[in-house]
Amino acid sequence: MAIATTEEFDEMVLETGDGASPEVWTKICGLIDVTVTRSANMDTAEVPDCADESLPLSLEQSVRSIQVSVSATGVWASESHELLSDWFYLSTRKNFRIGNTAAASGDTEYESGAGYISSLTNTRTKGSKVSASIEMMFDGTPTRTAKA
Repeated sequence: MAIATTEEFDEMVLETGDGASPEVWTKICGLIDVTVTRSANMDTAEVPDCADESLPLSLEQSVRSIQVSVSATGVWASESHELLSDWFYLSTRKNFRIGNTAAASGDTEYESGAGYISSLTNTRTKGSKVSASIEMMFDGTPTRTAKA
């Protein structure tokens, strides 16, 4: 039996860049549950059978575009307060990346690019820490970088 090689919690990272060259990356403090969603926007065409038009049409699919977003939840950390607030309220593009630091050599280690915060939510509940929920969307297709 071959057991799957898995990734640990701290080997998947969500980081923002400072825009400098070379880019300096910083983990977003407080966000502990991170979900990456990769979706394809599809077009469907109904294609007839040219030899026998009485047959049902065949449905053929093609990818029109792809979209990658990242959502994360956790606690609202003072260390990330101004970064996230500015990013949202200034409606600016900011570099961010999702990393799989346990990737094998030659496999994709980072997906990075510029993007926006499309949703930023805080929740307070008596007896609990203030929570945070964020949705970030890449503006275009992120660049995939292989692990050396």
